[in-house]
Amino acid sequence: MTSVLVGQSYFLRFDEKLWRAMQPFAPLGSLYAAACLRRDGHEVAFFDAMLAESESAWEAALARHRPRLAVLFEDNFNYLSKMCLLRMREVAERMLSSARAAGCTTVTCGSDATDNAAHYLDRGADYVILGEGEVTLSELLAHLDASPSVPPTSLTGLAFRGDGGKVVNTGRRANLTALDELPFPAWDLVDVDRYRRAWSQHHHFSMNMATTRGCPYHCNWCAKPIWGQRYATRSAENVVAELRLLRDAYAPDHITFADDIFGLRPGWIRAYADAVRDAGVRTPFKCLSRADLLLRDGEVEALRDAGCETVWLGAESGSQRILDAMEKGTRVEQIREAARRLHAAGIRCGFFLQFGYPGEGPEDIAATRRLVRECNPDDIGISVSYPLPGTRFHERVVAELGERRNWTDSSDLAMLYRGPFSTAYYRRLHRVVHKEFRLRREAGTVSPAAHLARAATSVSRDRLARARDAVTLPVEDALLARMQRRERRAGTPA
Repeated sequence: MTSVLVGQSYFLRFDEKLWRAMQPFAPLGSLYAAACLRRDGHEVAFFDAMLAESESAWEAALARHRPRLAVLFEDNFNYLSKMCLLRMREVAERMLSSARAAGCTTVTCGSDATDNAAHYLDRGADYVILGEGEVTLSELLAHLDASPSVPPTSLTGLAFRGDGGKVVNTGRRANLTALDELPFPAWDLVDVDRYRRAWSQHHHFSMNMATTRGCPYHCNWCAKPIWGQRYATRSAENVVAELRLLRDAYAPDHITFADDIFGLRPGWIRAYADAVRDAGVRTPFKCLSRADLLLRDGEVEALRDAGCETVWLGAESGSQRILDAMEKGTRVEQIREAARRLHAAGIRCGFFLQFGYPGEGPEDIAATRRLVRECNPDDIGISVSYPLPGTRFHERVVAELGERRNWTDSSDLAMLYRGPFSTAYYRRLHRVVHKEFRLRREAGTVSPAAHLARAATSVSRDRLARARDAVTLPVEDALLARMQRRERRAGTPA
């Protein structure tokens, strides 16, 4: 019997923007790992960093449970884990050091650790799991129980220090395909009521689920250190069984599906819609999809019937030239038509937008802003191109990267390579596009007079803020254009 403390290092408090938004999700990937270990007969305790105050709570958990092994199993369904943020890396390093100081054997698994195994071995990890981790973790624990003094060179999917301190890499194992055979996440190890209270401050209570693993598409900026290009799917019936369990035990108002692409396989969404209807567990949900997939016959209607409230699309750009350079595989007209169909079905539509890709010019930026105005999505998320290891985009710009190669937190938006424009320009662009979007969503106009009139009829903090935005937007937009012209003349600052 092995006593294991499973945790992760993503603390919402250390990401100021997302702490303000307060839409926390329990670490789904970590809960899968805990469930698999319990199935194998291990005694498992759980540390949930998401709503914890600091890593001192981890130290308290180590003292309370006194585990033999401490495992940082990052939530690979959380896109922020894939971004490898510096603040969370530093926290992980301190947590591993604390566990080592407490006498634990330490194991870590996640995107950043997979990409930087030697770094984590230098910072307190005894073993780094490479890629998808449940099977490798189970095999490692069995090995440590049976032969603790023998290096696990026969196991696949590990990195560790061998003779003379050399890093031993045993290679990657094949990804799981029979996802229905996995136990459901170990939700009983989580303080679900604490999540409910956090959500209820501003929102309905949403819980997270995953119906798939991976993504088969080839967007050249998208890092895939865990599942690569592979894509595996649970059956609709298996997903509905988990949904029934969550509803019976915790009664969520809403579900957020964490899949990179929800319902990629033809007919899956219709099968899910029929299954939730037959089981009487139809629940409002949010998911991510691609514009081209939503144009398949009956796809949007199946989403509506299944209970979908919001679909987020990786629109990325309103410029076909940039989409092609990204190898996105979609067309601008598909984005427009997908948004139209979603709105016609009564489903909200969000756009993820990306600025700063190599070769982007003023006309490409203008095309993206025009796409937002004309499609009128219900929400937008804006980022700048972010080179992560293992991507063709990273290979293209790696010679331009400096010592700093990761963002500090999710709101950083630093240009880490020599992009078309400067970091200051893209941060101002982020502010201007969001401000214009909010004004159009609220009043259908960016006219200062209209927003001032609305504020005068009902003085509220939000209306006053929108009126202020309407007055300052033209000034900020003019400053943005001036920065653009100046940087185009002078060449982009490093």
